[in-house]
Amino acid sequence: MNAPRLLLGLVLLALAVLVVANPFYSVGEIEQVIVTQFGRPVGEPITEAGLKVKVPLIQEVNRIDKRVLEWDGNPSDMPTKDKLYISVDLFARWRITDPLPYFLRLRDERSAQSRLDDILGSETRNAVAKHELIEIIRTTRDRVPLQDSTLADANNVVGALVPIDKGRQKVEDEIFAAAAPKIAVFGIELLDIRFKRINYNESVRPKIYDRMISERRQIAERFRSEGNGEAARIRGNRERDLNKIRSEAYRRVEEIRGEADAEATAIYASAYNRSAAAVDFYQFIRTMDTYKTIVDDQTTLILSTDSEVYRYLKGMSR
Repeated sequence: MNAPRLLLGLVLLALAVLVVANPFYSVGEIEQVIVTQFGRPVGEPITEAGLKVKVPLIQEVNRIDKRVLEWDGNPSDMPTKDKLYISVDLFARWRITDPLPYFLRLRDERSAQSRLDDILGSETRNAVAKHELIEIIRTTRDRVPLQDSTLADANNVVGALVPIDKGRQKVEDEIFAAAAPKIAVFGIELLDIRFKRINYNESVRPKIYDRMISERRQIAERFRSEGNGEAARIRGNRERDLNKIRSEAYRRVEEIRGEADAEATAIYASAYNRSAAAVDFYQFIRTMDTYKTIVDDQTTLILSTDSEVYRYLKGMSR
């Protein structure tokens, strides 16, 4: 009789401990709790940490994380506006701010991750399809659009890199703005979203490389043509300056020569105009110089008798 009584006593003691201990539960700092009764939520969500009480055996405690959580999507191939396929790898940060709709619609974190896959993947595909590839990949380390003033041209001529208006960060902001309201209905706050990696699709990678090579060749040809034009301009300026220097030098030489002839003539005039004999002598000297210039062994002269040249020849003896 003692053994059955002892067994019954142990069972009653276990039931008493279960009834006494089961109503109490604790809520941690990093979690929030929804109490359900027969699967349906009862009361308001519990978001403050501490020791709480529930109805034993009837109510159940459902714990929901309150920390910032991570969503890391799988790389996905998607087309850009210029029909180039890229592989986009995205990640986001989120947290549960309204646990009741979260619990009613999703129940657990696995369902939330699946729903984030659908919404963020869809919005990313839509955003990428609305922008050129260059808007997504040409971004500096500070996440601002890359603008190269040495290659860009206001008229967008051949050889200039295509200017971009938005850049990767604004594309991310568009995805965030479109996805956040759709995620909020599940009691989830989307905190941030970023492109983790963007790669060219294997099928279009050769086309991308060919396009890059062609673009750089156009830029090189533009620089060559500009260099040839500048060289022609420099050569033209050199010839112009050289001709100007030569003409100015010739003009100066003629001026100096004229000044010298005028000064020599003045010296001769002052020397031979001192007396009548000096004037006659000067005329004689000049006439003799003229004879040296116009007369040689093969010269035949026909002169009148009253010519000044004949006057001196007539007075010469054999």
